[in-house]
Formats: sequence, structure tokens, C-alpha cells
Amino acid sequence: MSESARVDAQQQDEVSGATEALPPAASFAELGLPAEILRVLAEHGVRVPFPIQAAALPNALAGRDVLGRGRTGSGKTLAFGLGMLARTAGRRAQPKEPLALVLVPTRELAQQVGEVLTAYAEALGLRLATVVGGVSFGRQAAALRDGAEIVVATPGRLHDLIDRKGCRLGQVRITVLDEADQMCDMGFLPQVTEILDQVRPDGQRMLFSATLDRDELVQDYLRDPAVHSVDPSSSAVSTIEHHVFVVHGPDRYAVTTEIAARDGRVLLFLDTKHGVDQLTRHLRASGVAAAALHSGKSQPQRTRTLAQFKNGQVSALVATNVAARGLHVDDLDLVVNVDPAADPKDYLHRAGRTARAGRSGTVVTLVLAGQRRETSQVMADAHVTPEVTKVRSGEAELSRITGAKAPSGKPLDRGAAAPRPKNHNAPFRGLGSTKDARGGSGGRPSRKSSEARKLAEAREAARVRRGG
Repeated sequence: MSESARVDAQQQDEVSGATEALPPAASFAELGLPAEILRVLAEHGVRVPFPIQAAALPNALAGRDVLGRGRTGSGKTLAFGLGMLARTAGRRAQPKEPLALVLVPTRELAQQVGEVLTAYAEALGLRLATVVGGVSFGRQAAALRDGAEIVVATPGRLHDLIDRKGCRLGQVRITVLDEADQMCDMGFLPQVTEILDQVRPDGQRMLFSATLDRDELVQDYLRDPAVHSVDPSSSAVSTIEHHVFVVHGPDRYAVTTEIAARDGRVLLFLDTKHGVDQLTRHLRASGVAAAALHSGKSQPQRTRTLAQFKNGQVSALVATNVAARGLHVDDLDLVVNVDPAADPKDYLHRAGRTARAGRSGTVVTLVLAGQRRETSQVMADAHVTPEVTKVRSGEAELSRITGAKAPSGKPLDRGAAAPRPKNHNAPFRGLGSTKDARGGSGGRPSRKSSEARKLAEAREAARVRRGG
């Protein structure tokens, strides 16, 4: 553990009243995990635990409450999941009464956690149900009615199931909050606390997050937790290269298109659903296999799009922050912030989609000259020092860093033609003015535009909550 991480963990101990945790494990084999779990780990080629797994699993298996922090992609799912499954093995749930619960903020993360844990659960004879909005309520209610030992859920849909008498939490002995900070940031805290008040008061609680700044949950719901902080707070991954591309307004569209046309996958982040849809249409009309992901899409559409991105049918995924957490794609080595992140936490979570599980990756942020000061502050707060480069479309430096190349120009959709924006300074937002998307003609953002942006983000978060 680094010195900064050690000090941070010590401070958290003082806040939560935690006592000394059990020592970390050097291997999965020495943990005393069931043979079925060890077999599945071996089949997946997982032999040595990541730091958060080595630190947290001994305490999770011992039934201790756990407060864990690890950067995105650090292996938190197995850190809480294997202990939860091992401690639930051999027990059988009654209809509508799960024995263990994992709460997550988004549908994508719920499905990903379910996918990761399913093989281990099946090896132990445990039934796992994923409960999220946007898909059939009846099928989820039926799965709980048939009996599911493990439930992975978003707070909104679980709350609905409880209200409609489709689920009771009185037998839940193990409760996990994954990405707890995001759940609170999205306004789920009242639902989360209501759910925690319904599970067994003598049960085990584990809270995992990229940050440990939710003292109200720790103090009210965790008893003498073992604290594991394997990364400094708000830390950036050392295997990521960070770049800022300063682009000329009229050239930003072409730069983005050339990056998206690279060989290999790329994840592009924008602030609004409209901007995502507009860029996706343009890329497909330019011959790039692009797809859009945002909260305005139905859950089946979102699931299908993610599957296509993971299997290579889609090479450019264009998304809002709905994809900033809970999205894991093997060997994704490039993330592009077409719209710069608004705050350091957003930046780190977007960046965390690459360089996962010890791999390397590159994060590029496109800025106009007038956005440099704001973007520099966000990155400084995220403890990131990027390489700043002025780029133009077609330049060798753009290709060297990102693999950018000219698109084929052959539309992928019949009758499609690449739409050109009226305002080249704000190509992805469809603005009808001559001002830059952040206010002014490429200068500092105006107070009015900043407030409008925050309102749009709040509406987006509210939509996710309603669907979650």
C-alpha cells in the first residue's frame, strides 16, 4: 500500500471507528473458498487476486462489514461477490425472499455484475436474478417468485418490486452497495437507506466505491468495518496516457470522425443525448460502424448495443455519462471526451473505461482554445497531467496518438448522408447560434450556459432514476 493510501485508510478508520482488518491473501487458494469457485476461477484464467480482492476477501469471508475503495476496473466485483456467494452456498431462498443483495446505480452495471457472478453462482447451485428498469417487470417478479438466493438490482426497480409485494428483504443477510458514491450522486440515497432499513439488522454490509466520501452510510449502516483503500482518493490509473487536443472549431468534426474511423474500438463521450445521436448519424453516414448509448434508449436497445460493441460489430460507441461507470470492455484502449468532462470525478470514471485489469490505454479530450482553462482545472483536480497538443485533421500526430485515419465515406445506412452542422464550433449539440456550446464564441463559459448545462444533466439523471 502506498503512503498516501495508508494515510487515507487511517483517516477513514478514524471516521468509521474501524478496527484492524485481516491481512491480505496472496492467492485465491489460501482463502478457503469452495472448490467450485476455485474451479471456475481457474477456467477463467484468474489465479492471482487483484489488490482489492486480496485485501477485502478475507474479511468478507469472515462475515465482517467491509468498506472498500478501489479505482474503477480494479476487480471490486469479485472482491465482494466471491465472499457473498461462498457465505450463501448451501442455503435456499423462499419465494420472494432473497438471501443476498447487491445494489448498483445503473442498469449496465447491474447486468455486468450479474454476468460476472453467474458462473460462480451456478457452480454453487445458487440462483441469481438481475432486477433493473426498462425490461419486463413480470419476468423479474417471476424470477423472485420462483426463488433467487442472490439479487443484483438498481434501487428504483427494487423499490417498485417491494411496493408491489414482489420482494421482501427480511431474509437478506448480506447486502452490498457497489459504486455507492454514484448512487448517492444520482439521488438514490433515500431509496438506498429505505432498502437498508429492511434487510436483516444483524446481517453483513459491504460498501464498495471509487471514493469513500459517504460518511452517513458508513456511520449509520456499517458496524466496525474493515477498511480497504488500495488506491489514493481520486487517483488516476498509472497505465493511462492522458492527452488534450486543442482543436480549431470548424475542424473538430473532422478530427472526431478520423479518430472514430481508426482500426479498433473507441468510446466517445458527449454531454447530451442529442449530441450523441447527431454524431452517431454522422459517423455511420461517413462509413464508421458507430452506435449510440444514452438513457433515451430502451433497455433492450442498450443491451444490444453494448453486446455489439464488445463483439466488434460496433467499433465506435458514442455515449453520455450513462456509460461512464459499469461498462467493461476487454482491450478497450482509447476513450475520447468529445465534450470535456464537467468535473474530476466524471473525468476519472470516463477514463476508467480503458486500462482495466492492469492493461494500458489512452484518454483524449478535445477542447477549443477558450475551454483550456476550465479543462485544465478539472484535470488538475483529478490529479492528471495531460500532454497538450494542437492538432488538425489529417495530421500525422493525430494518427500517431489515436490511430486516426480517413473514414471510408460509404454510408452504412441506406439513403444516409453525413449531416453537416450549421455551427461548426458546436457540431454535436445542434445549436442554432454562432456561440460555442459552452457559451461565447470559444471563450469562457457564460453563467447562463453553465446553468443550462446543469439543468440538462439533472434532467438526464432524473430520467435514469425513473428507468433505474
